[in-house]
Amino acid sequence: MPKVTIYDTPMLDELENGEWPSFISSFKRLRDEHPSERINSMVGGLLGQLEHSYETRMGWWKGGTVSVFGYGGGIIPRFSEVAEHFPESKEFHTVRVQPPAGNFYTADILNQLADDWEQHGSGLQTFHGQTGNIMFIGSTTAEMQPFFDKVNAYGFDLGGAGPCVRTAMACVGAARCEHSCTNEHGMMRHLVNEFQDDLHRPALPYKFKVKVSGCPNDCTNAIERADMAVIGIWRDEMKVDQEEVKAFVADKGRDYVIDNVTDRCPSNAIKLNDDNTLDVNNKECVRCMHCINVMTKALAPGDDTGVTVLIGGKRTLKIGDMMGTVVAPFLKVDTMEEIEYLVELTGEMIDFFAENALEHERTGEMIERIGLVNYLEGIGLDLDPNMVSEPRQCSYVRMDGWDEEVKKWYDKKAEAATA
Repeated sequence: MPKVTIYDTPMLDELENGEWPSFISSFKRLRDEHPSERINSMVGGLLGQLEHSYETRMGWWKGGTVSVFGYGGGIIPRFSEVAEHFPESKEFHTVRVQPPAGNFYTADILNQLADDWEQHGSGLQTFHGQTGNIMFIGSTTAEMQPFFDKVNAYGFDLGGAGPCVRTAMACVGAARCEHSCTNEHGMMRHLVNEFQDDLHRPALPYKFKVKVSGCPNDCTNAIERADMAVIGIWRDEMKVDQEEVKAFVADKGRDYVIDNVTDRCPSNAIKLNDDNTLDVNNKECVRCMHCINVMTKALAPGDDTGVTVLIGGKRTLKIGDMMGTVVAPFLKVDTMEEIEYLVELTGEMIDFFAENALEHERTGEMIERIGLVNYLEGIGLDLDPNMVSEPRQCSYVRMDGWDEEVKKWYDKKAEAATA
């Protein structure tokens, strides 16, 4: 049996000296203990190249073109630029695979995925992260098609990579969470089915991400990370069980409730009365979920539920981090017709982005460049005073044309009420 090359890695070794588990230790276990010599060798080469990158403060991977039949994305090609020094890891491609809605798996499926990747790749996997994909890290060009054929045969498909609609993501939702305000998994399924072709065949200026969270806790981090965020919400009154409130106060004490619930309400919408009941000013409530998260038995979202749609969230690129801007304050998604409207709205957003964004520009950056009003006109949405980007920073506001705009708003509401 050929001997696996062990490269000196003094800088990487330092990463094992902290209090927390180190990914370097996991790499070394694969190199030293895995029964496959191919994996031992590949991960050993990876450690050597990573040490070289730490020493030189440069990455030594270059891209290229690697795909499977019928797909234009889903694989991240990595070819080593120092392959003459670390030939074992000269190709180290990553395969992105879409997860099921809500990230539900059986133990058998997880074992099957792991076994197949050990047969065709390095054995390294990460689940989901901010891309929303299962990431199978490290394999050669020759193994891409055989691995895809296997996982596709039992129901998995490639995720998004490159300038395309990216892999959609939904939180665990109503299947496990009592705060859910919508059918997250069904909504994600409809969106994925509609835009699957845009996911597999990159044709956009840059990426377009869609994430669905069932409540304002936003466990998918959609508002900060997704070009289009769909957030479950309610528009009636928060449900309050006063007997459970009293039991909570009796257990924790009034000071605890005041310090950790009422005083932390961002809009001062909640008050603890002398008889240990709660008053909620629902008109001032901003649905931040803090009080509900603390007093889960006593408080709950209302019954008139739907979704809020935000656009433009992203991490740093051209103009820094951006949070999503509300463009649809409340949509009902109970019927198939209502869900189809949401799918159509998503299509309008993708089409407008494809036609108007600059290369390597995210939706939020495009809106910053062309203006929100122009964007809303482009996707066919009327202006609404509930479209909130951020709290007003200046207390002085020009009121030119205010009365006319107010009249238009009330005329629109009256027309909707009689429709």
